[in-house]
Amino acid sequence: MREIVLGVDGMALEDLEAIARGGVRIRLSGESEERIVRSHGLVRRWIEEGRIIYGVTTGFGALSNVTIPPAETRILQENILMSHAAGVGRPLDEETVRAIMALRVKALARGQSGIRLETVRRLADMLNRGIHPVIPEKGSVGASGDLAPLAHLALVLIGRGEAFHEGNRMPGAEALRRCGMAPLRLEAGEGLALVNGTQMTTAIGALAVYDAARLAKLADIAAAVSLEVLLGSRTEFDPRIHQVRPHPGQIAAADNLRRITSNSEIVSSHKDCNRVQDAYTLRCSPQVHGASRDAIDYAARVVVTEMNASTDNPLIFPDTEEFLLGGNFHGQPVGLALDFLCMAVAELAGISERRIERLVNPQLSGLPAFLVSEGGLNSGFMLAQYTAAALVSENKVLAHPATVDSIPTSANKEDHVSMSPIAARKCREALTNAEFVIAVELLCGAQALDLFTNVKPGSGTLAAYECIRRTVPHLEKDRVLSEDIHAMARLMKSGAILEEVETAVGRLC
Repeated sequence: MREIVLGVDGMALEDLEAIARGGVRIRLSGESEERIVRSHGLVRRWIEEGRIIYGVTTGFGALSNVTIPPAETRILQENILMSHAAGVGRPLDEETVRAIMALRVKALARGQSGIRLETVRRLADMLNRGIHPVIPEKGSVGASGDLAPLAHLALVLIGRGEAFHEGNRMPGAEALRRCGMAPLRLEAGEGLALVNGTQMTTAIGALAVYDAARLAKLADIAAAVSLEVLLGSRTEFDPRIHQVRPHPGQIAAADNLRRITSNSEIVSSHKDCNRVQDAYTLRCSPQVHGASRDAIDYAARVVVTEMNASTDNPLIFPDTEEFLLGGNFHGQPVGLALDFLCMAVAELAGISERRIERLVNPQLSGLPAFLVSEGGLNSGFMLAQYTAAALVSENKVLAHPATVDSIPTSANKEDHVSMSPIAARKCREALTNAEFVIAVELLCGAQALDLFTNVKPGSGTLAAYECIRRTVPHLEKDRVLSEDIHAMARLMKSGAILEEVETAVGRLC
């Protein structure tokens, strides 16, 4: 069975996606285990020396001036988990919980938290055996990290809280028992080490970035299909246009669109028409899609950096035998990136919806109204455009940045917080909406292509069309469109459309 080794560095988005969605197992590298042991040894020595260490021998937040007697440090660690497990709302889905668990192990694998090796291994074992803590989605302000969600996660380690196992929700202690594990007793500093970090924000954000990169390619495919059936021109994809404005995303999108529409008999059939130039939704698709691509790439760099970072406080440096107090738990870097990502995917949906309108509007397309025969008796894709419009409008609300807000917490000790978990959750919602909008455009594009019986579309367009038609048939008469939209969204997520287009025209940028 495949395993991903978690060490000090080197975790990629593809690794996290495989763990979260593919059930891939994890284990610690030898180097990480050695660093964890050394760091924990330092903590034990410092406690014996009577040193004052935040969160280890003191209270937390505004209570950091309260010194905890050595005999009560274990109680302190369990108390922080119980008191900080104050989340509310729906439980996070399984793939997100798995991603959070993997990222928490990854952060601890850097050996800068002071936690025991046994505790880190136990968290990895829970993930590998399918024990998924019940983590409410709301309650974190993104500093000091995602305290409430991570506390709910860690409760199961000590036999408290709840977990899902094999599809059933049960007490944490029961989930451990079913897997032959006993609850842990935490030692000094371990409670804080388990909850200090940005792992919920980063987990949601990382999966969103992964999906957004795929969606950007699907948006190019959808735009290519729409351009052909709307009798657009390929001139706007000429590399010379984009080389004189060399934004990387724009160049990549133009190259994708040019290759997808290559060898198009539809485009060639109207090369001498009297249209001077296309509407912006076609002509400027490389510029708009490209800007979103650049934002996605930026968010990916930030998220991958965070995935491989130490976000604890205090931070222990085993090589120099020091600990430092700081604020790496603050979610601002990730929150800002995910606010930007939210805007980027909202724009992919926004321009797609305008292409959908052109497809279903006979005054703009020259095609049958709403892409269906016997209009009036049949409404065709009329309401599909309504749905796209509703989702785009919702995304405009979601695109308002979360990270411009801050409400002080912990008696004003934590007087600026990031709201990064809110940025992550609304980004994920906007991405889901955008996926459905692109799904509608692909449905409409395939429906329109059915009308071009005597000329072939481009190589990539034809590959996308044939893949779609193996799953969703032509709409001859009205049927429940929701089922078609969901089927298309599933087909997009499966990777089948992208794979077949890339087989036809080469790997998309």
